[in-house]
Amino acid sequence: MGNHDLARPVEEDAVRGFGVGETVVRRDVHRTGRVWSEHALRVVADTDEALVTACAPGAEVRWAALYAKARDSGDRSSRTDAFDALAQGHWDLTEAVWQETDLLLWKPPATWFSVNAFFVPDGEGRRLRNWYVNFEHPTRRTADGFGTFDLTVDLLIGPDLARWEWKDEDEYAHVRRLGIISDAEHRAVEDARDQALAMLAARAGIFAQADRWAHWTWEPSWPAPRLSDARRRAPHGE
Repeated sequence: MGNHDLARPVEEDAVRGFGVGETVVRRDVHRTGRVWSEHALRVVADTDEALVTACAPGAEVRWAALYAKARDSGDRSSRTDAFDALAQGHWDLTEAVWQETDLLLWKPPATWFSVNAFFVPDGEGRRLRNWYVNFEHPTRRTADGFGTFDLTVDLLIGPDLARWEWKDEDEYAHVRRLGIISDAEHRAVEDARDQALAMLAARAGIFAQADRWAHWTWEPSWPAPRLSDARRRAPHGE
């Protein structure tokens, strides 16, 4: 669908709880309704507190082409180009696969952030590399997953929760100048920063069970999630 990709509207009765192991799609959706990214995930838990999803290397994703180029090359100037294209409303999506890390994503329904845990190879197993608070829109459930929108700035936290630092403040300032993030969204992010730091300090939310989640492992019987698997089961499929 190229640069005409749109987030599908979903009727209220189509929104439902997700089963453990089910494939869902996280979509970053621009205010115009166009999709900026798609990421296939599997459900680890779906409770009133949070939707917990995960993926392993090989999971299918679609990213804005310039953003994908930046990820592949490590060239941050390409990320700036991607944000410029986002502000201008001109981008195409390209298919890719998730690589290297196992990802666990904890997303409460009403918060302006998610907490992610990244796991990397360690001998014959995996170890927690870091926690990562991603500031983003609150969840909007869809028939085959959920919509949000990444607001650029992040909080990087060490695996032992003892150290933290802000990440991508320069890019956040850039997208603010471009108008991608509105004043209202900026105020929400400022409040969410305080909430995330308070949650970390109080060892609340996912951090209340940090030891448990730090030892989480990908279910080996689950194939890497595919975007088409989630869409096929959605009541309003493409």
